[in-house]
Amino acid sequence: MSAPTVTCVIATRGGREDLLRRAIRSVMTQDYEGEIETVVVFDRVDVDPLDDVMLLPGRTLRTITNNRTPGLAGGRNTGILAATGDLVAFCDDDDEWRPTKIRRQLRLLADHPEAVLVASSIEVVTAGQSVVRTAPARAEHADFLASRITEYHPSGFVLRREDLLGEVGLVDELVPGSFGEDYELLLRATTHGPVIAVDGPLVVVHWDRPSFFTSKWQTNADGLAYIVGKYPEIRGDRTGLARIAGQIAFASALAGNNKLARRWAGTSLRAKAGSLRAWGALAVSTRMVSGPWLVRTVNAHGKGL
Repeated sequence: MSAPTVTCVIATRGGREDLLRRAIRSVMTQDYEGEIETVVVFDRVDVDPLDDVMLLPGRTLRTITNNRTPGLAGGRNTGILAATGDLVAFCDDDDEWRPTKIRRQLRLLADHPEAVLVASSIEVVTAGQSVVRTAPARAEHADFLASRITEYHPSGFVLRREDLLGEVGLVDELVPGSFGEDYELLLRATTHGPVIAVDGPLVVVHWDRPSFFTSKWQTNADGLAYIVGKYPEIRGDRTGLARIAGQIAFASALAGNNKLARRWAGTSLRAKAGSLRAWGALAVSTRMVSGPWLVRTVNAHGKGL
């Protein structure tokens, strides 16, 4: 039996030419024996043909434009619909894969056909240091209600294309600004099966550069609020509600929407009095602490707010 084919979808807004090529090289140099195609989707920018990228045996590269909703969700869906592989993987344009990633993930998925998505642990590069964040070997829908489990990073996602075109569905393009679209996909996918992860960091996530979402705090808050509305069962999990309400509160505080920040902070603290995000949001909204400083401090330890 021939090895399954894989499509890697990389959505980009341009401006990261060197980083994009690094990401593509990491896909091209996988030690997987099967075919891997890379589909780079350019969102609201001119398409770079990437004709300087060296193609290796068993590897192909296509560049296309996002013809759906502007943003990350539309870009990923454009790539999924253009994919020819049996499986679809994502890689952010500023991240990179370790050479054994696809081989090890597909071996694990073959051993666990009940799984709907396979990921891996990650290595976060930030503030001149590397932090390994170990993903749980397995997670169910209830686990994601309680926690985003950020060790399951979208640059590590691999799903069956037939699931994305069928029962799981495409990435939700209604998520405001596409913020949290990966979390929404995990919540939806795990209603059909568990998520599993390969042991060891097979994805390098680079936080030592500005994110497209860094300064769009109101968009972040709106995206998370949308998810709470779409999945009301989150409100039934006190830990999960405290977490996501605290995140919305903190993002709202950084956006200067102090009234909304305090309302969501109250929701978070009623669910869990020790919610650090909620207390952080209150401190920022009352100008006791600088929001950007707090974000930088947490990110320097390989974590996010």
